[in-house]
Amino acid sequence: MSRSTIQRAEEQKLRQFSVFMENKAGRLLELVRLFADKNVHIVALTILDTADSATVRFMVDDPWAARELLQKHHIPFTEAVMVGVELPHGAEDLPIVLAVLLQAEINISFTYPLLVRPYGKAVLAMHLEDDELASQVLIRNGFRVLTQLDISR
Repeated sequence: MSRSTIQRAEEQKLRQFSVFMENKAGRLLELVRLFADKNVHIVALTILDTADSATVRFMVDDPWAARELLQKHHIPFTEAVMVGVELPHGAEDLPIVLAVLLQAEINISFTYPLLVRPYGKAVLAMHLEDDELASQVLIRNGFRVLTQLDISR
């Protein structure tokens, strides 16, 4: 596989951003507005909170613009690769997806649904021990694995 092919494949992986912030009313709105003002849309969101702080995990339709905005505004963040799997029959497919991953001995770190429904189907975003193997296994078992192009506007 050529270097440019590998680079394009890497660029099309779903990206999650994690931002550590003060657990204070209005902080999430500030973050969402920062992106909305630049036409970057949050397509998945989950928050892990404690009494004083929160970790906001989110995916966007334009990760390159989001990365640039976070850097420009000096907001510390981390990035992680996610696997987005389409659930054509909704919740009925969840046990099948989980069984497929278990059979391949792929550990799931965390998961949450997308707010958008590309192709009109439910999508589950997953952070997995081995995203490459998980994607191959899911595709081999008839599931659609989404790329960044699928969730970009």
